[in-house]
Amino acid sequence: GKIDQGIVSVNAYGVYEDVTLPLICKVFKPKSRLKPGDIYKTKTEIACEIIEELMDYGFTIKLVLSDSLYGESRRFIQTLNKHKLNWLLSIRSNHGVWLGPGQKVRANRWCAFERHFRLKKPEQRYIREIIFGTRRKITYWELTTDLKEMPEQSTSFVMTNLQGSRNTLKKEIGDLYGLRTWVEYGFRQCKQELGWTDYRLTHIEGIEKWWEVIFCVYLMISEQTEVLSRNTSSLEKNRENSKARKDTSPAVEKQEAIHDQWRYERGWKSVLNNMRLIIQPTLMLCVISSWLSVFPNQRLLGGLKQLAWQVSRYSLHYWDG
Repeated sequence: GKIDQGIVSVNAYGVYEDVTLPLICKVFKPKSRLKPGDIYKTKTEIACEIIEELMDYGFTIKLVLSDSLYGESRRFIQTLNKHKLNWLLSIRSNHGVWLGPGQKVRANRWCAFERHFRLKKPEQRYIREIIFGTRRKITYWELTTDLKEMPEQSTSFVMTNLQGSRNTLKKEIGDLYGLRTWVEYGFRQCKQELGWTDYRLTHIEGIEKWWEVIFCVYLMISEQTEVLSRNTSSLEKNRENSKARKDTSPAVEKQEAIHDQWRYERGWKSVLNNMRLIIQPTLMLCVISSWLSVFPNQRLLGGLKQLAWQVSRYSLHYWDG
């Protein structure tokens, strides 16, 4: 659940390699804002509905990550287990587990592991298993960045139903759970870039519609990234075909090189920047079209149309998978 301008939303988003994808967003309505006929739903109930919807849509989910609000919800875990999903959930440090007579909670020794990042060098982190009585199918772990200070912001307790040897889990859990922080940060940055909180609406229905538009644009941009676009060979083939065409427009590569704001770096923001450049001529044409009907200028109109057509040939390839 995220709070934006006083409105709380429950968001589901996915990650495919290094690209975040928005899936579903639902507004949480506190009891004080319910209208006659509305049914109050907790955040975890909304999250369960989202899981059900995603499964109905046919999504294949490899792993579910969440914060402790949902990790402490029995209903949420039951929903995940119902669909036989793998999960890795944050829990509170005082998480309770039933123990048998004479059983105790013990923590194993800390083990160092490397936390891998997409754009940075690996960093050393630490992990240890917490055992409640005896080992179970569900395992519990504590992770931290600093054994001496144990900083609150970078120390986490998690539980998971992932199976495997303890050595394998120690190596995998740190990177897998680290995705939650990375994805949440990337998700927030991307939706804010598109104007997630720029609405001037007061009705929940209007806000939901605005967020739906943002999600659509977000998904469109994500689909243009290198990871989700067509494979490299297809891109090269299309570029060669573009060069071979005998028309008045320059090759796509040459057009890209001309615009001084074109970004060649990988990443979501680079794609967003380039798409904004591509639609600029069309937007300009739409803005001044009314004035051109008052003061006709065929040369200007024709030039803008030609420019818009040429730039439209940049088309960033849609994912067809």
